[in-house]
Amino acid sequence: MTSIETHLPTDVSASNSAIATWLTSADHKKVGRLFIGSGLVGLVAGLVLAILVTFERINADSYQILSVDSVPQVLAAVRLLLTFGAVVPLLLGLSIAVVPLQLGARSNAFPRLAASGFWMWLTGLGLAVASIIGNGGPNGGDSDLVDLYLAGSIVLGLGVLMAATSIAVSVLTTRAPGMGILRAPLFTWSSLVGSLAVILTMPVLIGTTVYVYVDHRYARAGFGGNTGVNQWVGWALSQPFSYLLAIPALGIVLDVVPTIGRTRLAQRSAAFGAIGVVAVSALAVVTQTSITLPWEGEKFFDNAGTKIADLLPFLLLNVVPILGLLGVLGLALLTLKSAKPSISAPLTFVLIGLLGILLGAAAHIVGLVEDAGLIGSVYEAGVYVPITFGAIAIAFGGICFWGPKLWGRSISDKAATPLALLALLAIGLDSIPYFVAGFADQPASLVNGFSYSGPQDLWNALTCAGFVVMLLASIAFIGLALKSFTSGAVAGNDPWDGSTLEWATSSPPPENNFAGVIVVNSATPLADTKSASSTGKVA
Repeated sequence: MTSIETHLPTDVSASNSAIATWLTSADHKKVGRLFIGSGLVGLVAGLVLAILVTFERINADSYQILSVDSVPQVLAAVRLLLTFGAVVPLLLGLSIAVVPLQLGARSNAFPRLAASGFWMWLTGLGLAVASIIGNGGPNGGDSDLVDLYLAGSIVLGLGVLMAATSIAVSVLTTRAPGMGILRAPLFTWSSLVGSLAVILTMPVLIGTTVYVYVDHRYARAGFGGNTGVNQWVGWALSQPFSYLLAIPALGIVLDVVPTIGRTRLAQRSAAFGAIGVVAVSALAVVTQTSITLPWEGEKFFDNAGTKIADLLPFLLLNVVPILGLLGVLGLALLTLKSAKPSISAPLTFVLIGLLGILLGAAAHIVGLVEDAGLIGSVYEAGVYVPITFGAIAIAFGGICFWGPKLWGRSISDKAATPLALLALLAIGLDSIPYFVAGFADQPASLVNGFSYSGPQDLWNALTCAGFVVMLLASIAFIGLALKSFTSGAVAGNDPWDGSTLEWATSSPPPENNFAGVIVVNSATPLADTKSASSTGKVA
Protein backbone atom coordinates (compact mmCIF):
# COMPACT_ATOMS: atom_id res chain seq x y z
CA MET A 1 0.00 0.00 0.00
CA THR A 2 1.06 3.58 -0.63
CA SER A 3 -0.17 7.00 0.40
CA ILE A 4 -1.85 7.44 -2.99
CA GLU A 5 -3.58 4.08 -3.29
CA THR A 6 -7.05 4.69 -4.75
CA HIS A 7 -8.88 1.49 -3.87
CA LEU A 8 -10.02 0.57 -0.41
CA PRO A 9 -8.96 -2.96 0.54
CA THR A 10 -12.39 -4.57 0.69
CA ASP A 11 -14.01 -7.47 -1.11
CA VAL A 12 -16.85 -5.21 -2.20
CA SER A 13 -14.55 -2.88 -4.13
CA ALA A 14 -13.47 -5.83 -6.28
CA SER A 15 -17.03 -6.71 -7.27
CA ASN A 16 -18.67 -5.78 -10.55
CA SER A 17 -21.23 -3.55 -8.90
CA ALA A 18 -20.93 0.05 -10.09
CA ILE A 19 -22.58 1.28 -6.90
CA ALA A 20 -20.16 -0.67 -4.71
CA THR A 21 -17.27 0.73 -6.70
CA TRP A 22 -18.41 4.30 -6.09
CA LEU A 23 -19.06 3.63 -2.40
CA THR A 24 -15.62 2.18 -1.77
CA SER A 25 -13.41 4.07 -4.21
CA ALA A 26 -10.85 6.59 -3.04
CA ASP A 27 -10.19 7.85 -6.60
CA HIS A 28 -10.15 11.64 -6.24
CA LYS A 29 -12.28 12.09 -9.37
CA LYS A 30 -15.07 9.95 -7.94
CA VAL A 31 -14.81 11.41 -4.43
CA GLY A 32 -14.97 14.91 -5.90
CA ARG A 33 -18.05 14.06 -7.93
CA LEU A 34 -19.70 12.53 -4.86
CA PHE A 35 -19.16 15.83 -3.04
CA ILE A 36 -20.53 17.80 -6.01
CA GLY A 37 -23.62 15.62 -6.43
CA SER A 38 -24.40 15.69 -2.71
CA GLY A 39 -23.88 19.46 -2.68
CA LEU A 40 -26.45 19.94 -5.41
CA VAL A 41 -28.99 17.93 -3.41
CA GLY A 42 -28.23 19.96 -0.29
CA LEU A 43 -28.65 23.18 -2.28
CA VAL A 44 -32.14 22.24 -3.44
CA ALA A 45 -33.19 21.19 0.08
CA GLY A 46 -31.86 24.43 1.59
CA LEU A 47 -33.64 26.58 -1.00
CA VAL A 48 -36.95 24.80 -0.41
CA LEU A 49 -36.74 25.53 3.32
CA ALA A 50 -35.69 29.13 2.61
CA ILE A 51 -38.81 29.60 0.51
CA LEU A 52 -40.96 28.41 3.42
CA VAL A 53 -39.35 30.90 5.81
CA THR A 54 -39.52 33.85 3.44
CA PHE A 55 -43.11 33.01 2.52
CA GLU A 56 -44.01 33.27 6.19
CA ARG A 57 -42.43 36.73 6.34
CA ILE A 58 -44.81 38.08 3.70
CA ASN A 59 -47.80 38.13 6.05
CA ALA A 60 -46.90 39.86 9.30
CA ASP A 61 -50.16 38.98 11.05
CA SER A 62 -50.08 35.18 11.28
CA TYR A 63 -48.10 32.04 10.54
CA GLN A 64 -49.32 30.16 7.49
CA ILE A 65 -47.13 27.04 7.45
CA LEU A 66 -44.59 27.07 10.28
CA SER A 67 -45.22 27.19 14.01
CA VAL A 68 -43.69 29.87 16.24
CA ASP A 69 -41.39 27.39 17.98
CA SER A 70 -40.10 25.84 14.75
CA VAL A 71 -38.87 29.08 13.15
CA PRO A 72 -35.36 29.16 14.74
CA GLN A 73 -34.87 25.51 13.83
CA VAL A 74 -35.91 25.97 10.21
CA LEU A 75 -33.70 29.04 9.90
CA ALA A 76 -30.78 27.00 11.28
CA ALA A 77 -31.53 24.21 8.79
CA VAL A 78 -31.52 26.72 5.90
CA ARG A 79 -28.12 28.11 6.87
CA LEU A 80 -26.71 24.64 7.58
CA LEU A 81 -27.81 23.27 4.21
CA LEU A 82 -26.77 26.30 2.15
CA THR A 83 -23.39 26.65 3.89
CA PHE A 84 -22.23 23.14 4.80
CA GLY A 85 -24.66 21.28 2.54
CA ALA A 86 -24.04 23.28 -0.65
CA VAL A 87 -21.14 25.77 -0.74
CA VAL A 88 -18.69 23.53 1.15
CA PRO A 89 -19.25 20.28 -0.82
CA LEU A 90 -19.46 22.01 -4.21
CA LEU A 91 -16.13 23.81 -3.81
CA LEU A 92 -14.44 20.96 -1.93
CA GLY A 93 -15.62 18.55 -4.60
CA LEU A 94 -14.21 20.65 -7.43
CA SER A 95 -10.91 20.99 -5.57
CA ILE A 96 -10.58 17.28 -4.86
CA ALA A 97 -11.48 16.33 -8.45
CA VAL A 98 -9.52 18.97 -10.38
CA VAL A 99 -6.46 19.99 -8.32
CA PRO A 100 -4.52 16.70 -8.76
CA LEU A 101 -5.08 16.99 -12.52
CA GLN A 102 -3.76 20.55 -12.49
CA LEU A 103 -0.74 19.39 -10.49
CA GLY A 104 0.11 16.65 -12.98
CA ALA A 105 -0.29 14.07 -10.19
CA ARG A 106 -1.69 10.58 -10.58
CA SER A 107 -3.78 11.00 -7.43
CA ASN A 108 -4.34 13.27 -4.48
CA ALA A 109 -2.37 12.88 -1.27
CA PHE A 110 -4.03 10.65 1.33
CA PRO A 111 -6.92 9.70 -0.98
CA ARG A 112 -8.55 7.54 1.65
CA LEU A 113 -8.52 10.50 4.02
CA ALA A 114 -10.48 12.50 1.45
CA ALA A 115 -12.90 9.61 0.88
CA SER A 116 -13.40 9.15 4.63
CA GLY A 117 -13.90 12.90 4.92
CA PHE A 118 -16.76 12.73 2.44
CA TRP A 119 -18.56 9.99 4.34
CA MET A 120 -18.03 11.72 7.69
CA TRP A 121 -19.29 15.01 6.24
CA LEU A 122 -22.35 13.30 4.77
CA THR A 123 -23.07 11.40 7.99
CA GLY A 124 -22.70 14.49 10.15
CA LEU A 125 -24.90 16.57 7.86
CA GLY A 126 -27.54 13.84 7.83
CA LEU A 127 -27.54 13.57 11.64
CA ALA A 128 -27.80 17.35 12.04
CA VAL A 129 -30.70 17.66 9.57
CA ALA A 130 -32.47 14.63 11.04
CA SER A 131 -32.20 16.11 14.54
CA ILE A 132 -33.80 19.36 13.38
CA ILE A 133 -36.65 17.43 11.75
CA GLY A 134 -37.20 15.65 15.09
CA ASN A 135 -37.37 18.94 17.08
CA GLY A 136 -33.67 19.22 17.85
CA GLY A 137 -31.11 21.78 16.77
CA PRO A 138 -30.97 25.39 18.00
CA ASN A 139 -33.94 26.12 20.29
CA GLY A 140 -35.05 22.51 19.88
CA GLY A 141 -37.55 21.08 22.31
CA ASP A 142 -36.14 17.54 22.46
CA SER A 143 -33.01 17.49 24.61
CA ASP A 144 -31.59 14.30 23.12
CA LEU A 145 -32.02 15.58 19.58
CA VAL A 146 -30.31 18.85 20.45
CA ASP A 147 -27.39 16.69 21.58
CA LEU A 148 -27.62 14.79 18.29
CA TYR A 149 -27.48 18.07 16.35
CA LEU A 150 -24.31 19.08 18.15
CA ALA A 151 -22.75 15.63 17.72
CA GLY A 152 -23.64 15.65 14.03
CA SER A 153 -22.07 19.09 13.65
CA ILE A 154 -18.85 17.78 15.19
CA VAL A 155 -18.76 14.81 12.80
CA LEU A 156 -19.52 17.12 9.87
CA GLY A 157 -16.69 19.46 10.86
CA LEU A 158 -14.23 16.58 11.15
CA GLY A 159 -15.19 15.41 7.66
CA VAL A 160 -14.59 18.86 6.17
CA LEU A 161 -11.28 19.10 8.02
CA MET A 162 -10.14 15.74 6.65
CA ALA A 163 -11.01 16.64 3.07
CA ALA A 164 -9.31 20.03 3.37
CA THR A 165 -6.18 18.36 4.75
CA SER A 166 -6.00 16.06 1.74
CA ILE A 167 -6.24 19.05 -0.62
CA ALA A 168 -3.57 21.08 1.18
CA VAL A 169 -1.11 18.19 1.37
CA SER A 170 -1.74 17.39 -2.31
CA VAL A 171 -0.76 20.90 -3.38
CA LEU A 172 2.31 20.90 -1.16
CA THR A 173 3.65 17.44 -2.03
CA THR A 174 2.32 16.05 -5.34
CA ARG A 175 3.22 18.77 -7.86
CA ALA A 176 4.81 17.71 -11.15
CA PRO A 177 8.59 18.19 -11.48
CA GLY A 178 9.38 21.82 -12.17
CA MET A 179 6.05 23.12 -10.85
CA GLY A 180 6.96 25.49 -8.06
CA ILE A 181 4.10 26.88 -6.03
CA LEU A 182 4.11 30.09 -8.11
CA ARG A 183 3.74 28.02 -11.28
CA ALA A 184 0.64 26.28 -9.98
CA PRO A 185 -2.71 27.23 -11.53
CA LEU A 186 -4.70 29.84 -9.62
CA PHE A 187 -7.45 27.39 -8.72
CA THR A 188 -4.83 25.15 -7.16
CA TRP A 189 -3.40 28.11 -5.23
CA SER A 190 -6.84 29.22 -4.02
CA SER A 191 -7.67 25.65 -2.99
CA LEU A 192 -4.46 25.57 -0.93
CA VAL A 193 -5.21 28.91 0.73
CA GLY A 194 -8.84 27.96 1.34
CA SER A 195 -7.88 24.55 2.73
CA LEU A 196 -5.30 26.05 5.08
CA ALA A 197 -7.92 28.56 6.26
CA VAL A 198 -10.32 25.69 6.96
CA ILE A 199 -7.57 23.74 8.75
CA LEU A 200 -6.93 26.81 10.90
CA THR A 201 -10.56 27.64 11.71
CA MET A 202 -12.43 24.35 11.73
CA PRO A 203 -10.82 23.15 15.00
CA VAL A 204 -12.18 26.34 16.60
CA LEU A 205 -15.69 25.39 15.48
CA ILE A 206 -15.29 21.76 16.50
CA GLY A 207 -13.83 22.67 19.91
CA THR A 208 -16.58 25.20 20.63
CA THR A 209 -19.24 22.69 19.61
CA VAL A 210 -17.71 20.09 21.94
CA TYR A 211 -17.93 22.57 24.84
CA VAL A 212 -21.56 23.35 24.01
CA TYR A 213 -22.37 19.64 23.68
CA VAL A 214 -20.85 18.72 27.05
CA ASP A 215 -22.54 21.65 28.78
CA HIS A 216 -25.92 20.92 27.23
CA ARG A 217 -25.79 17.22 28.03
CA TYR A 218 -24.70 17.50 31.65
CA ALA A 219 -25.00 20.95 33.22
CA ARG A 220 -26.51 23.64 30.96
CA ALA A 221 -24.84 26.20 33.17
CA GLY A 222 -22.41 28.08 30.94
CA PHE A 223 -23.66 28.06 27.34
CA GLY A 224 -27.37 28.76 27.56
CA GLY A 225 -28.77 25.31 26.86
CA ASN A 226 -30.70 24.84 23.62
CA THR A 227 -31.26 28.58 23.19
CA GLY A 228 -27.50 29.22 23.35
CA VAL A 229 -26.50 26.94 20.48
CA ASN A 230 -26.65 29.65 17.81
CA GLN A 231 -25.04 32.16 20.13
CA TRP A 232 -21.88 30.05 20.39
CA VAL A 233 -21.62 28.20 17.06
CA GLY A 234 -23.85 30.28 14.77
CA TRP A 235 -20.83 32.30 13.58
CA ALA A 236 -19.97 29.37 11.31
CA LEU A 237 -23.15 30.12 9.34
CA SER A 238 -22.44 33.79 8.85
CA GLN A 239 -19.69 36.30 8.02
CA PRO A 240 -16.69 36.38 7.90
CA PHE A 241 -16.57 32.56 7.85
CA SER A 242 -18.43 32.65 4.52
CA TYR A 243 -15.45 34.53 2.99
CA LEU A 244 -13.12 31.67 3.85
CA LEU A 245 -15.39 29.07 2.31
CA ALA A 246 -15.56 31.11 -0.90
CA ILE A 247 -11.78 31.41 -1.36
CA PRO A 248 -11.52 28.44 -3.82
CA ALA A 249 -14.21 30.15 -5.91
CA LEU A 250 -11.81 33.05 -6.55
CA GLY A 251 -9.34 30.66 -8.15
CA ILE A 252 -12.08 29.35 -10.42
CA VAL A 253 -12.65 32.91 -11.62
CA LEU A 254 -8.96 33.48 -12.31
CA ASP A 255 -8.62 30.19 -14.23
CA VAL A 256 -11.82 30.53 -16.25
CA VAL A 257 -11.37 34.17 -17.35
CA PRO A 258 -8.02 33.84 -19.21
CA THR A 259 -8.87 30.42 -20.64
CA ILE A 260 -12.20 31.53 -22.09
CA GLY A 261 -10.57 34.78 -23.21
CA ARG A 262 -7.82 32.84 -25.03
CA THR A 263 -5.16 34.89 -23.30
CA ARG A 264 -2.94 34.88 -20.24
CA LEU A 265 -3.90 36.32 -16.87
CA ALA A 266 -2.79 39.91 -16.41
CA GLN A 267 -0.44 40.44 -13.48
CA ARG A 268 -0.40 36.79 -12.45
CA SER A 269 1.85 37.43 -9.45
CA ALA A 270 -0.68 39.92 -8.04
CA ALA A 271 -3.36 37.22 -8.17
CA PHE A 272 -1.54 35.13 -5.57
CA GLY A 273 -1.49 38.11 -3.21
CA ALA A 274 -5.14 39.01 -3.84
CA ILE A 275 -6.34 35.53 -2.92
CA GLY A 276 -4.07 35.44 0.12
CA VAL A 277 -5.38 38.78 1.36
CA VAL A 278 -8.94 37.44 1.50
CA ALA A 279 -7.70 34.78 3.93
CA VAL A 280 -6.94 37.54 6.46
CA SER A 281 -10.59 37.13 7.48
CA ALA A 282 -9.47 33.91 9.17
CA LEU A 283 -8.12 36.09 11.97
CA ALA A 284 -11.63 37.23 12.84
CA VAL A 285 -12.85 33.63 12.83
CA VAL A 286 -10.02 32.24 14.97
CA THR A 287 -10.12 35.05 17.51
CA GLN A 288 -13.93 35.06 17.56
CA THR A 289 -13.78 38.86 17.60
CA SER A 290 -16.46 40.99 15.98
CA ILE A 291 -14.99 44.45 15.53
CA THR A 292 -17.55 47.26 15.16
CA LEU A 293 -17.34 51.05 15.15
CA PRO A 294 -19.30 52.34 18.20
CA TRP A 295 -18.67 56.03 17.67
CA GLU A 296 -22.23 57.17 18.44
CA GLY A 297 -22.27 59.83 15.75
CA GLU A 298 -19.30 61.79 17.11
CA LYS A 299 -16.91 63.58 14.80
CA PHE A 300 -13.78 61.61 14.05
CA PHE A 301 -11.42 64.09 15.67
CA ASP A 302 -13.33 63.89 18.98
CA ASN A 303 -11.24 61.41 20.96
CA ALA A 304 -9.20 60.68 17.83
CA GLY A 305 -6.80 58.33 19.61
CA THR A 306 -9.61 56.04 20.76
CA LYS A 307 -11.22 56.10 17.34
CA ILE A 308 -7.98 55.16 15.60
CA ALA A 309 -7.59 52.29 18.05
CA ASP A 310 -11.07 51.11 17.01
CA LEU A 311 -10.47 51.75 13.32
CA LEU A 312 -7.26 49.78 12.84
CA PRO A 313 -8.56 46.33 13.86
CA PHE A 314 -11.82 47.09 12.03
CA LEU A 315 -9.87 47.73 8.81
CA LEU A 316 -7.69 44.65 9.29
CA LEU A 317 -10.47 42.15 9.97
CA ASN A 318 -13.24 43.53 7.77
CA VAL A 319 -11.90 45.85 5.06
CA VAL A 320 -8.62 44.18 4.06
CA PRO A 321 -10.37 41.02 2.76
CA ILE A 322 -12.51 43.26 0.53
CA LEU A 323 -9.33 44.60 -1.04
CA GLY A 324 -8.45 41.06 -2.06
CA LEU A 325 -11.85 40.58 -3.67
CA LEU A 326 -11.48 43.87 -5.52
CA GLY A 327 -8.05 42.73 -6.66
CA VAL A 328 -9.51 39.54 -8.14
CA LEU A 329 -12.20 41.56 -9.94
CA GLY A 330 -9.64 44.04 -11.23
CA LEU A 331 -7.38 41.28 -12.57
CA ALA A 332 -10.33 39.59 -14.27
CA LEU A 333 -11.42 42.83 -15.96
CA LEU A 334 -7.85 43.72 -16.95
CA THR A 335 -7.45 40.28 -18.52
CA LEU A 336 -10.73 40.55 -20.43
CA LYS A 337 -9.75 44.01 -21.70
CA SER A 338 -6.94 42.52 -23.77
CA ALA A 339 -8.91 39.44 -24.82
CA LYS A 340 -11.82 38.64 -27.09
CA PRO A 341 -13.86 36.20 -25.02
CA SER A 342 -16.92 34.51 -26.40
CA ILE A 343 -20.14 34.48 -24.40
CA SER A 344 -20.02 31.22 -22.47
CA ALA A 345 -21.71 29.74 -19.44
CA PRO A 346 -18.52 29.35 -17.34
CA LEU A 347 -17.49 32.97 -17.87
CA THR A 348 -20.99 34.33 -17.21
CA PHE A 349 -21.44 32.27 -14.05
CA VAL A 350 -18.08 33.21 -12.52
CA LEU A 351 -18.37 36.95 -13.20
CA ILE A 352 -21.90 37.09 -11.79
CA GLY A 353 -20.82 35.06 -8.77
CA LEU A 354 -17.84 37.32 -8.10
CA LEU A 355 -20.06 40.40 -8.20
CA GLY A 356 -22.42 38.74 -5.72
CA ILE A 357 -19.59 37.99 -3.29
CA LEU A 358 -18.35 41.57 -3.58
CA LEU A 359 -21.84 42.94 -2.93
CA GLY A 360 -22.19 40.91 0.24
CA ALA A 361 -18.69 41.73 1.45
CA ALA A 362 -19.19 45.47 0.95
CA ALA A 363 -22.57 45.37 2.68
CA HIS A 364 -21.00 43.51 5.59
CA ILE A 365 -18.80 46.51 6.36
CA VAL A 366 -21.83 48.80 6.54
CA GLY A 367 -23.60 46.36 8.84
CA LEU A 368 -20.77 46.52 11.37
CA VAL A 369 -21.10 50.26 11.93
CA GLU A 370 -23.15 50.48 15.13
CA ASP A 371 -24.55 53.90 14.26
CA ALA A 372 -26.36 52.31 11.32
CA GLY A 373 -28.44 50.24 13.75
CA LEU A 374 -28.31 47.11 11.59
CA ILE A 375 -26.87 44.60 14.06
CA GLY A 376 -29.52 42.00 14.92
CA SER A 377 -31.71 42.92 11.94
CA VAL A 378 -32.56 40.98 8.80
CA TYR A 379 -29.86 43.02 7.06
CA GLU A 380 -27.38 40.25 7.93
CA ALA A 381 -29.36 37.86 5.72
CA GLY A 382 -28.92 40.36 2.90
CA VAL A 383 -25.17 40.06 3.43
CA TYR A 384 -25.12 36.28 3.70
CA VAL A 385 -27.24 35.51 0.63
CA PRO A 386 -25.19 37.23 -2.11
CA ILE A 387 -21.95 35.73 -0.75
CA THR A 388 -23.50 32.27 -0.63
CA PHE A 389 -25.30 32.51 -3.95
CA GLY A 390 -22.19 34.07 -5.51
CA ALA A 391 -20.05 31.13 -4.40
CA ILE A 392 -22.68 28.70 -5.71
CA ALA A 393 -22.85 30.51 -9.07
CA ILE A 394 -19.06 30.28 -9.40
CA ALA A 395 -19.24 26.58 -8.52
CA PHE A 396 -21.80 26.17 -11.33
CA GLY A 397 -19.33 27.90 -13.64
CA GLY A 398 -16.61 25.51 -12.46
CA ILE A 399 -18.86 22.53 -13.21
CA CYS A 400 -19.53 23.87 -16.71
CA PHE A 401 -15.79 24.47 -17.19
CA TRP A 402 -14.29 21.25 -15.80
CA GLY A 403 -17.33 19.00 -16.25
CA PRO A 404 -16.23 18.09 -19.80
CA LYS A 405 -12.92 16.90 -18.38
CA LEU A 406 -14.49 14.85 -15.56
CA TRP A 407 -17.38 13.36 -17.52
CA GLY A 408 -16.10 13.65 -21.11
CA ARG A 409 -19.18 15.54 -22.32
CA SER A 410 -20.02 19.25 -22.54
CA ILE A 411 -22.83 21.42 -21.21
CA SER A 412 -24.47 23.55 -23.86
CA ASP A 413 -23.54 27.23 -23.44
CA LYS A 414 -26.81 28.23 -25.08
CA ALA A 415 -28.80 26.33 -22.46
CA ALA A 416 -26.68 27.16 -19.40
CA THR A 417 -25.99 30.88 -19.88
CA PRO A 418 -29.61 31.99 -19.20
CA LEU A 419 -29.42 30.12 -15.89
CA ALA A 420 -26.50 32.36 -14.88
CA LEU A 421 -28.70 35.39 -15.54
CA LEU A 422 -31.39 33.86 -13.33
CA ALA A 423 -28.78 33.52 -10.59
CA LEU A 424 -28.00 37.23 -10.98
CA LEU A 425 -31.69 38.04 -10.62
CA ALA A 426 -31.91 35.86 -7.51
CA ILE A 427 -28.91 37.62 -5.94
CA GLY A 428 -30.55 41.01 -6.49
CA LEU A 429 -33.95 39.94 -5.19
CA ASP A 430 -32.50 38.28 -2.11
CA SER A 431 -30.14 41.06 -1.08
CA ILE A 432 -31.53 44.52 -1.84
CA PRO A 433 -34.97 43.97 -0.20
CA TYR A 434 -33.21 42.53 2.86
CA PHE A 435 -31.03 45.65 3.03
CA VAL A 436 -34.11 47.89 2.93
CA ALA A 437 -35.94 45.84 5.57
CA GLY A 438 -32.82 45.86 7.73
CA PHE A 439 -32.64 49.64 7.70
CA ALA A 440 -36.32 49.55 8.68
CA ASP A 441 -35.34 47.49 11.77
CA GLN A 442 -36.93 44.19 10.80
CA PRO A 443 -35.51 41.67 13.31
CA ALA A 444 -33.56 38.71 12.00
CA SER A 445 -34.97 36.29 14.56
CA LEU A 446 -38.66 36.82 13.85
CA VAL A 447 -40.76 35.76 10.91
CA ASN A 448 -43.96 37.56 11.94
CA GLY A 449 -44.90 40.15 14.51
CA PHE A 450 -43.06 43.06 12.92
CA SER A 451 -44.44 46.13 11.18
CA TYR A 452 -43.35 49.56 10.03
CA SER A 453 -44.74 52.29 7.83
CA GLY A 454 -43.13 51.03 4.64
CA PRO A 455 -44.23 48.19 2.32
CA GLN A 456 -43.02 45.31 4.49
CA ASP A 457 -45.03 42.75 2.53
CA LEU A 458 -43.41 43.90 -0.71
CA TRP A 459 -39.81 43.50 0.49
CA ASN A 460 -40.45 40.08 1.98
CA ALA A 461 -42.37 38.95 -1.11
CA LEU A 462 -39.41 39.95 -3.28
CA THR A 463 -36.99 37.92 -1.16
CA CYS A 464 -39.30 34.92 -1.36
CA ALA A 465 -39.42 35.35 -5.14
CA GLY A 466 -35.62 35.49 -5.20
CA PHE A 467 -35.31 32.12 -3.49
CA VAL A 468 -37.89 30.70 -5.90
CA VAL A 469 -35.84 31.97 -8.85
CA MET A 470 -32.64 30.47 -7.42
CA LEU A 471 -34.41 27.16 -6.81
CA LEU A 472 -35.71 27.03 -10.39
CA ALA A 473 -32.28 27.95 -11.75
CA SER A 474 -30.62 25.27 -9.60
CA ILE A 475 -33.08 22.54 -10.58
CA ALA A 476 -32.73 23.49 -14.24
CA PHE A 477 -28.93 23.43 -13.94
CA ILE A 478 -28.95 20.02 -12.26
CA GLY A 479 -31.24 18.63 -14.95
CA LEU A 480 -29.10 20.13 -17.71
CA ALA A 481 -25.91 18.75 -16.14
CA LEU A 482 -27.38 15.26 -15.76
CA LYS A 483 -28.54 15.23 -19.37
CA SER A 484 -25.34 16.73 -20.74
CA PHE A 485 -22.91 14.54 -18.80
CA THR A 486 -24.75 11.34 -19.66
CA SER A 487 -25.82 11.88 -23.28
CA GLY A 488 -24.45 15.27 -24.35
CA ALA A 489 -21.92 16.09 -27.04
CA VAL A 490 -18.48 14.51 -26.63
CA ALA A 491 -16.17 17.21 -25.33
CA GLY A 492 -12.75 16.14 -26.52
CA ASN A 493 -9.61 16.29 -24.42
CA ASP A 494 -9.12 20.06 -24.62
CA PRO A 495 -12.46 21.77 -25.36
CA TRP A 496 -11.37 25.21 -24.07
CA ASP A 497 -7.89 25.27 -25.65
CA GLY A 498 -6.48 25.34 -22.14
CA SER A 499 -2.93 25.98 -20.99
CA THR A 500 -2.73 23.94 -17.78
CA LEU A 501 -2.11 20.24 -17.22
CA GLU A 502 -5.65 19.01 -16.66
CA TRP A 503 -6.29 19.51 -20.38
CA ALA A 504 -3.25 17.41 -21.31
CA THR A 505 -4.91 14.11 -20.46
CA SER A 506 -7.95 12.34 -21.87
CA SER A 507 -11.55 13.20 -21.05
CA PRO A 508 -12.52 11.60 -18.73
CA PRO A 509 -9.05 10.95 -17.30
CA PRO A 510 -7.76 7.41 -16.83
CA GLU A 511 -7.42 5.91 -13.36
CA ASN A 512 -3.93 7.31 -12.80
CA ASN A 513 -4.64 10.59 -14.64
CA PHE A 514 -1.52 10.70 -16.81
CA ALA A 515 0.41 8.13 -18.85
CA GLY A 516 3.75 9.38 -17.57
CA VAL A 517 5.54 12.07 -15.62
CA ILE A 518 5.20 15.61 -17.00
CA VAL A 519 8.02 18.11 -16.49
CA VAL A 520 6.80 21.70 -16.09
CA ASN A 521 8.84 24.67 -17.30
CA SER A 522 6.34 27.52 -16.81
CA ALA A 523 2.93 28.42 -15.41
CA THR A 524 1.32 27.42 -18.73
CA PRO A 525 2.92 24.06 -19.57
CA LEU A 526 0.29 22.90 -22.05
CA ALA A 527 0.42 26.20 -23.94
CA ASP A 528 4.20 25.82 -24.13
CA THR A 529 3.80 22.33 -25.60
CA LYS A 530 1.32 23.59 -28.20
CA SER A 531 3.63 26.45 -29.14
CA ALA A 532 6.60 24.12 -29.50
CA SER A 533 4.55 21.75 -31.66
CA SER A 534 3.39 24.54 -33.96
CA THR A 535 6.96 25.74 -34.53
CA GLY A 536 8.36 22.26 -34.94
CA LYS A 537 10.63 22.59 -31.92
CA VAL A 538 10.95 20.09 -29.12
CA ALA A 539 9.61 21.44 -25.80
